[in-house]
Amino acid sequence: MDRLSLYVFLLLISISGFADAGSVGVNYGRIANNLPSAVKVVQLLKSQGLERVKVYDTDPSVLKALSGTGIKVTVDLPNEQLFSAARHQSFANSWVQKNVVAYYPSTEIEAIAVGNEVFVDPHNTTKFLVPAMMNIHSALVKNNLHSTIKISSPIALSALQNSYPASAGSFRPELVEPVFRPMLDFLRETGSYLMVNAYPFFAYESNSDVISLDYALFRENPGVVDSGSGLRYFNLFDAQIDAVFAAMSALKYDDIKLVVTETGWPSKGDENEIGASLDNAAAYNGNLVRRILSGGGTPLRPKEDLTVYLFALFNENQKNGPTSERNYGLFYPDEKKVYDIPFTVEGLKNYHDNRSPVSGGGGQQVTSPVNGGGGGGGGVSKSLTGNTWCVANGQVGKEKLQQALDFACGEGAADCRPIQPGSTCYDPNTVEAHASFAFNSYYQKQSRQMGSCYFGGAAYVVTQPPRFGKCEFPTGY
Repeated sequence: MDRLSLYVFLLLISISGFADAGSVGVNYGRIANNLPSAVKVVQLLKSQGLERVKVYDTDPSVLKALSGTGIKVTVDLPNEQLFSAARHQSFANSWVQKNVVAYYPSTEIEAIAVGNEVFVDPHNTTKFLVPAMMNIHSALVKNNLHSTIKISSPIALSALQNSYPASAGSFRPELVEPVFRPMLDFLRETGSYLMVNAYPFFAYESNSDVISLDYALFRENPGVVDSGSGLRYFNLFDAQIDAVFAAMSALKYDDIKLVVTETGWPSKGDENEIGASLDNAAAYNGNLVRRILSGGGTPLRPKEDLTVYLFALFNENQKNGPTSERNYGLFYPDEKKVYDIPFTVEGLKNYHDNRSPVSGGGGQQVTSPVNGGGGGGGGVSKSLTGNTWCVANGQVGKEKLQQALDFACGEGAADCRPIQPGSTCYDPNTVEAHASFAFNSYYQKQSRQMGSCYFGGAAYVVTQPPRFGKCEFPTGY
């Protein structure tokens, strides 16, 4: 089996679920004095195939420019207006009339973010959050828009008391009864979702001595086993999101979905901002897009696709704080790309991060067999050192495992004789056990080259000998 045919197979099975996969949008911030007009920005969004955008206000020029484009929009009621929206239903009614009804449905407003990271707002607006959300919802009901426009509020991960391991995720105790329970009740009753801003960059920057950069960037790594759940995580993003899911689960709100309203990586930073670089930003955002569009959820919720909004569309030269704050942009103000990454399924077909997987769905990362590993390898594959084995990723489901198993035993030319009926490795007779043997056979025949244990996210590398009944897995051919 030649490498090109293998790559084509991996790509096909990794994108086979794209129709039902996650969605990628972008945050359009405007704290800058050199950005293009809203009309040009909308043209840029359309040219890149971006079909979702989140804004931080309700600027008329932006909402008018988005009219008739088919781009779905999330607008924001700023923190400084929470008090008025919470105390006065008349204010909420007027705000919805002026900023939503006046543009809808020509401008496809799909959600309202009431405030942004309210719990860290120095003006202490937390107590007004849920009442404001309820009043804005009442205003939508008055205009019969409550079934089509969702209401939520983005929270920062600092709202968690515990985030590691992911299974121990919990909300800060002082926020549970006054805010989270009533807010989650509201989200459940209105069929909405929790908005979360998640930045693996911050966790890596603060803990680079213990967090692997590859783990933060969705690149090949041995993974981290959650001591509570036993699940293995191959990227920090999934672990952060599952910590939020665990926090909701602890309060019995497992039925509420989650949307990642902000995530990104800076392309430049100050000297002490470890990891802030153009290459790392390109790797994080490019691999994140691939992971989201490949479909599949997190280890804790493997079947729940995610919607993610990248932060941000442009570098914003008037933002305060460290250098990184002004360098999260995917584009420069002149509309040139800061780095080249895709935003659509079609764009993914020609995108490769030299040290990343073909697809990151379901949290699994292995290097592409076309590009090889190590970065700058000129397409020459690199083998993993030491004894390693390739096993099936049961979280992708039996159908995808069977598809990959059929390939491995057919065109992949794995030695599948031992898993035939009556042979030494037929028992246990499960798809996962048989797929693990076949995947490992192929992997060992390829001299354990990086990328040869992937199968569209259906396999991953382990450093301990697999155990399926009495079957022994070879370490070489």
